[in-house]
Amino acid sequence: MSEVAIEKNTYWVGVNDRTTDLFEGLWPIEGIGVSYNSYIIKDEKNVLIDLAKGIKTDDFFNQISRIVDIDKLDYVIVNHMEPDHTGVIKTLRKIARNVEILCSPKAVKMLQDYYGISEDVREVKDGETLSIGSHELQFVHVPFVHWPETMVTFDTTTGVLFSCDAFGGYGAFQGTIFDDECTDLSFYEKESLRYYSNIVAKFSTPVLNAIKKLDGVALKIIAPSHGLVWRKNPARIVDLYKTWAGYSTSGGEKGITLLYGSMYGNTEAVMNAVAQGISDGGIHPEIFDVARVHVSYILPSLWKNNGVVIGAPTYEVSLFPYMQQVLEKAVLKNVKHKKAIYFGSYGWSKGAFKKVQKIAEDLNWEVTEGLEFPGKGTDDIFESGYNLGKRFAQSLK
Repeated sequence: MSEVAIEKNTYWVGVNDRTTDLFEGLWPIEGIGVSYNSYIIKDEKNVLIDLAKGIKTDDFFNQISRIVDIDKLDYVIVNHMEPDHTGVIKTLRKIARNVEILCSPKAVKMLQDYYGISEDVREVKDGETLSIGSHELQFVHVPFVHWPETMVTFDTTTGVLFSCDAFGGYGAFQGTIFDDECTDLSFYEKESLRYYSNIVAKFSTPVLNAIKKLDGVALKIIAPSHGLVWRKNPARIVDLYKTWAGYSTSGGEKGITLLYGSMYGNTEAVMNAVAQGISDGGIHPEIFDVARVHVSYILPSLWKNNGVVIGAPTYEVSLFPYMQQVLEKAVLKNVKHKKAIYFGSYGWSKGAFKKVQKIAEDLNWEVTEGLEFPGKGTDDIFESGYNLGKRFAQSLK
């Protein structure tokens, strides 16, 4: 994409990445991609805000050159040190030899650790301002959104908030960068929730602190480092992030995530009965086969819904490994305060339900019931599974 003006003398100079399969080496983005958003303010001083991943160096420099010669840059603002935001910085410094890097105090050491850069680096204080001519920039520290050194940059003149990873999402641009020109806003909102649950959810309290810190600031446009630039309705993405962050303590909204795994089809057969009971109990469950669906796509449902159904067999006197991996990822991401039930088949020994109960303790989940059955399901087991699901759905209502 060519450069795009987002406000007076302010331009998007980012790049799309449609070739990376795993964001952070963990989260699938194959087929949808991601954008690395960067911005230039052209004034008496030329400012580059945030950078791009190293694999996009040529494309990124071409974007900048359409607005200003790279060696004419005066400042580079590093809001966040993660390499998808800073990967081109060593090469840029070789071209723009006089550029000064502005960052938070904790980012100073990281610049040295990651890139061996220590000269012409200036730390900026929380609330500090910088006049670059007709624009005044204010730096606001928002630690642990989602690294400790993170800050955002606010243009007090135009009302543009350069929010870095905050308010971001997966998905390369489909011809436009703006929310009001996007023809499939629901796609970006869905991928923003997946991004939040994958990347940011563990730090929901700092997210709420940051939103509170920015309360009262006259935000006209939110320009994150990934995903849409919100200019028509910036409050929309703020409200979504506030809602999602709130799930960390509320346990989420009424809904059920049904997770299952099955070795020989016995647990899966009972899962269908449980799912029917849930549906007849008034809730449509979101169902995931944990052996075949990447946890990246499961986490948004777990994060959002207050009810979890775990269906998995006993495996070597413990829990079916793929299920255990999903639940351990939930522990890592602080997916807490849920209500849950368990069902599953066993062969020569039980053990899965006990393991589920142990993991649930770490998550502050209330496991209300469990249904363990030997071998395959019988008519009585199917009926028990149906009633289990129905009771659980009604208990959430």
